[in-house]
Amino acid sequence: MAFKSKIKWIALFVLTLSLGSIVVHLSMTKLSSMDLVQYTAMTALSQDFVMVVGSQGVRTKRLWGPVKSLESLKPYPNPRSTYPVPNQKNNGFIYAKVSGGFEKIRSSICDLVTISRLLNATLVIPEIQETTKSKGISYKFNSFSYLYDEEQFIASLKNDVIIVKSLPEDLKAVRKRNELPTFKPKSSASPNFYIKEVFPKLKKAKAIGLILTDGGCLQSILPPSMSELQRLRCRVGFHALQFRPEIQILGRRMVERLRTSGQPFLAYHPGLVRDTLAYHGCAELFQDVHTELIQYRRAQMIKQGIIKEELSVDSHLHRENGSCPLMPEEVGLLLRAMGYPPKTIIYLAGSETFGGQRVLIPLRAMFANLVDRTSLCTKAELSDLVGPETPLPLNIFQLPPAKSKKQLEEEWNRAGPRPRPLPPPPDRPIYQHEKEGWYGWITENDSEPYPLPMDLRMKAHRLLWDALDYVVSVEADAFFPGFNNDGSGWPDFSNLVIGHRLYETASTRTYRPDRKVIASLFNISHDDMYHPKHSWTLSVREHLNKSLSEEGLIRQSQLSKPRLFLSHPLPECSCRISPVKVTNELKFDDRFLYGDEDECPKWMQSDGAEGVKINDTELPEDDTDVIEQQPESDEGSNKDTLTALLDQDDEWDPND
Repeated sequence: MAFKSKIKWIALFVLTLSLGSIVVHLSMTKLSSMDLVQYTAMTALSQDFVMVVGSQGVRTKRLWGPVKSLESLKPYPNPRSTYPVPNQKNNGFIYAKVSGGFEKIRSSICDLVTISRLLNATLVIPEIQETTKSKGISYKFNSFSYLYDEEQFIASLKNDVIIVKSLPEDLKAVRKRNELPTFKPKSSASPNFYIKEVFPKLKKAKAIGLILTDGGCLQSILPPSMSELQRLRCRVGFHALQFRPEIQILGRRMVERLRTSGQPFLAYHPGLVRDTLAYHGCAELFQDVHTELIQYRRAQMIKQGIIKEELSVDSHLHRENGSCPLMPEEVGLLLRAMGYPPKTIIYLAGSETFGGQRVLIPLRAMFANLVDRTSLCTKAELSDLVGPETPLPLNIFQLPPAKSKKQLEEEWNRAGPRPRPLPPPPDRPIYQHEKEGWYGWITENDSEPYPLPMDLRMKAHRLLWDALDYVVSVEADAFFPGFNNDGSGWPDFSNLVIGHRLYETASTRTYRPDRKVIASLFNISHDDMYHPKHSWTLSVREHLNKSLSEEGLIRQSQLSKPRLFLSHPLPECSCRISPVKVTNELKFDDRFLYGDEDECPKWMQSDGAEGVKINDTELPEDDTDVIEQQPESDEGSNKDTLTALLDQDDEWDPND
C-alpha cells in the first residue's frame, strides 16, 4: 500500500509540473509580441553568403577578373572629322511605325536616326506599335515614352538630327488622306536605296513614312567614308536611347540588391523564344505541348515564305550544327565546369523563356541562387512601373454548347451499320486552370486564335521586363548568352547586351561560346554529363576562356556585325590607349572589324591607363577556387593531396 501511495504522489507531482509549464508558456505567448518574418530571395542570398564565405566575399580572378587583352579599349563615339550641325531648313520629315520585340525596336530606332542624318531630314518621334493606346497601356504614356525618355532622346541628339514630337498640322492632314509616300525597307537596305529611291520622294512630298518590321532599315556594315554614321549609331544606341526614369531607377535598385551580399553575379539569357526555335526547327528539344506549339509556328512561317525548309527536320542534327540554343541544363554544366560554386548568384534575363519553369529545373538544382525580376522586385514595384491601366473584361471560360437530341440522333444514324462497338465515354470537361495561359488554345482548337486584349497588354509589359533585364545584364560582372548569332538575321537580346558591354567596358567577362564546339563536347561525355572526366572539364575551360579573349571577340564579330552593328561597334566607336599594340587584326570585305581603332585623345590617356582592377594578385589556374587565406590543417592538406591526385588522373571516374 505504501508503494502505491508513493506512485500516486509522484504522478501528482509530475502532473502539477506539466500544468505549471503550460501556464507559463501560455502567459509568455500572450505577453510577447512577435512579427512574422516574410521570406524573400534576397534574405536567403545574404544568409547563404554570410554562412559560407563571410562578408569579404569571393572574387577570384579566374572567374570574375577583367580580360587583360581588352583593357586598352575605351568608348569614344565622338565625331572625328567635320560634322556640321543640322539646319532647320532641311529636306522634310520622316515618320515611322516600328513593330517587333525589344531587340527589333531598339535596333530600328538607331537606324532611323542614321537615315534622317543621311537624308538631312527631321525625324518625328517613332511610333512603337506594341505600345500604342489601342494595346491597353496606361494613359500616362504615349507610344515612345512608355519605354524611353523622350526629352533625353531629343536633347542628346540635337547636334546630329532635329527631332520633333509630331508632324506639322498641314502634313498631318495630308497623312490622314494617305497621300504621303510610304516605304517598307528591309534591314539590309543600302544607303544608295535611300539616296536614289527615297530622297527624291522626300524632296517632293516634304514627308515620307517608313514601316519597320525587320529589326532595322539600314545595312550593318557601311563604307569607310560613312564612319561618322556608324558613330552616330553608337551615340543613339548607347547614350540617347535611355529608358524612362522609372525603369532606370528600378533597374539600378535590382543591381544593388543583387550585390547586397558583396558578391559578384552572372547574368544569363536563355534565348528560348518560340519564333526563333521554330525558325531553326528545334522542336524535338522540348516535350509535349511545347513541341506542338513550335511546329505550329514553323508551319505558319513556311506559309509566309519566311522559311524555305520542310516542316519536320532533325532537331538534334541542327543542334550539332550550332543552330539550336544551349539548354539551361547544359549552361549549368558549363558554368560548373568553369568552377563557379553552387552558391553563385545567377540572374535569369528574358521576358519569355519558352518551356517555362520545367526547362529551368536542372539549372536551379545546380545553382540554387537563380533569381529573376520577380525575385528581386515586389509586386507593387512592378505595378508602379506599368502605371494605372483601365480594367479589361475577364476572359470568362465557357464549355462547348451541349448537342441537341436531334444532333445526337443524326450522329447515331451516320455511325454506320450495326452491330456497333460501345460508344466512347463522354468528353472530359476542360477546366479553367487548363484553359489559362498563352498556350491554352491548344486544348480546344487546331488553329491559334487572335490575341485577346489582355495578350496585347502583356506583350507591352514584356518590353518593360526586357528593359529591366537589359539594365541588369549590362551591369553584371559576367554575362553568358544561351542563344545568339542564330543566323536568322534578326536582332537578338544577347547580341545587344554583348555589344553594349564591349562598348562600355570591353574587359568585363562576356562569354561568347561556339555552340557547335559545345555540342561536340557534350556528345563526347553524353553518358557522364554530371560526372565528366577531368580532360573534358579542361577542354570546356579552354574554350570558354578563349571566348572571353580576342579570339572569341574576333569570331563573334564575323558572325554578328554583318547583321547588327550594335553587337560589335568596333573599330568605329572605340579607341585604344597608345602604348598597346594589337597583334590580331581582322578585315571583312576590305573593312576592319577589329584592330584598327584610333588612338585615344590625351584627356583619356590618364583615365584609361588605370583600367579596371578587381584583384591584382595572380591566382592559380587550378580546379579549386581560392576564397580567402585560411590556416592550414591536416585535414585540408589531405584534401589538397586528393585533389592533386584526381587532377593528374584524366581517366578517373567517380562511378568506379
